[in-house]
Amino acid sequence: MSRPVHFEIHASDPQRLIDFYATLFGWTISKWSGGDYWLIDTGDAAKPGINGGLMPRRGPAPEPMAGVASFVNTIDTDNVDAAMSKASELGGKICVPKMAVPGVGWLGYVSDPDGNLFGLMQADEKAA
Repeated sequence: MSRPVHFEIHASDPQRLIDFYATLFGWTISKWSGGDYWLIDTGDAAKPGINGGLMPRRGPAPEPMAGVASFVNTIDTDNVDAAMSKASELGGKICVPKMAVPGVGWLGYVSDPDGNLFGLMQADEKAA
């Protein structure tokens, strides 16, 4: 069975999104020596999850309220409310407010400063 092994974020202004994701999630983002590309280390390799990359966007950023035309990554968080608030403070926008997912936890959707959509998930055992 095939599983995702890497994700990519497209950025009109790479440094702006590097700062956004490093501050929001504590990710380590470093320039790749092979070109205009940054590697994203999302954390402990012993825990479930994948690492990714960030690259310059080739074309315009998504228009506000445009339909999703790509995969959406959902990021585990201890507190959806705090993560959504911090994302807003850093220039992101709340697209879908926190909602209960019965038997799973809490889910909300945010867009980064360049319009890329991502989810935030707080598992039941982490719910306040």
